[in-house]
Amino acid sequence: MGTTDRSLGEESFASLSGPALRSFEEAFAGSVIAPSDSDYDEARGVWNGSIDRYPALIARCTGTSDVVEAVAFAREQGLPVSVRGGGHNVAGTAMGDASVVVDLSEMTGVRVDSEARTVRAAGGATLGDVDRETQIFGLAAPLGAVSQTGIAGLTLGGGYGHLSRQYGLALDALRSVDVVTADGEVRTASDDRNPDLFWGLRGGGGSLGVVTSFEYDLHPVGPEVYAFFPWFRVEDADAVMARYREWIADPPREAGVLAFAAHVPDVEEFPEDRWGEPAFAMLGSYRGDPGDGPEVFAPLLEAAPPIADLSGPTTYLDLQSMLDEDYPDGRRYYWSSIYLAELPDGLLERMLAANDAAPSALSTVDLWHLGGAVADVPREATAFWHRKEPHLLAVEANWDDPADDDENRRWARELIADVRDLPAASGRYGNFPGTNEAPARAVYGDNYERLVEVKTRYDPENLFPGNGFIEPQPVSG
Repeated sequence: MGTTDRSLGEESFASLSGPALRSFEEAFAGSVIAPSDSDYDEARGVWNGSIDRYPALIARCTGTSDVVEAVAFAREQGLPVSVRGGGHNVAGTAMGDASVVVDLSEMTGVRVDSEARTVRAAGGATLGDVDRETQIFGLAAPLGAVSQTGIAGLTLGGGYGHLSRQYGLALDALRSVDVVTADGEVRTASDDRNPDLFWGLRGGGGSLGVVTSFEYDLHPVGPEVYAFFPWFRVEDADAVMARYREWIADPPREAGVLAFAAHVPDVEEFPEDRWGEPAFAMLGSYRGDPGDGPEVFAPLLEAAPPIADLSGPTTYLDLQSMLDEDYPDGRRYYWSSIYLAELPDGLLERMLAANDAAPSALSTVDLWHLGGAVADVPREATAFWHRKEPHLLAVEANWDDPADDDENRRWARELIADVRDLPAASGRYGNFPGTNEAPARAVYGDNYERLVEVKTRYDPENLFPGNGFIEPQPVSG
């Protein structure tokens, strides 16, 4: 027989049982999108434009009953399940080749209980969906820092953001979840109900089932906060970094700062003669009295005059969407990361050299200051392992031209490989995973064995491959 030009999705779809497919479509309230449908190519697209995968079927769900039907159909047909929440996982796990995609993007409902200070959000909701509803009451969950991000992947993988040092990771705010597991059962997981499943979901990513709703604890935040966003000449980076080291030694938990190497963007907020130049910048916020913000961050401005300073009072909603335009749908992304037990000598030089060599001026090298409430939680309390490391170095390769894919990915990988040799470096953050090429233990540390046990109990056939890190134990025969 000769070869065909059919994609993996078309090949897999062709193997489906016709009667079973018709029965599934009749029971399914949402839309079922096949490779031959005119909207298939649009439906299989995700935020990261470099992801080009061909599922067998995309099941766009309207509610939990649709999720149950889709999971059952995939299991009966012997196909893996990919789960699309917001579709923002940088490695593209929302869209697997030859899989049934359980698409939650139309399930975006959010309900706030202001008296209990909780919010329940459906699995397809974004940070912006949640923030808009909670801020009506001056409340917020500790989610990420880009409003277009889906809550599902962010939370299940960890979830750093502006509030992390004060209130912990996104997964630390979880009170309960509703999840459809591989056997088609709808389970509520919390500290009191299915606690082993709840443990594994908090850090284990999407490898244990389809989470259809998230219940978070809320905290008083906003509506007005102080944003800190100065940009400095690269020649002043040493002096600014010295102040940064001093400031992070004892900062208030209501404040946080991320330092990063970048290129000055070509926008009117910056001097035109600086456009395109390498720079060293900081992004942070203070959630106490906005009037105290300048004093809180003043030591960081004493080393050198900024090229531009975009700091000032703002709303929490605007803070959360400040970076949205930098990460549009369809741009190409490769993000990787490594934790640091301290800030070693020579780290800044590595960051600046990498930034200078970046193939794309859209890319950045980011230094997250962690600790605080994240470190208060014992490592064994959830599947998320990396709580004690005070710093995370993240490299964001962001570019637009497909012809530049290899060059940009190579640039990011080379920086991580360079930093990996430092004695202070270890581990990986599961939400900045590259293409999930790191060893599983780099993400899960000593929690890995327990995660495998939970996986084996709830998904023994690996219906949900997720990021590929967690596989069930073989069934003994």
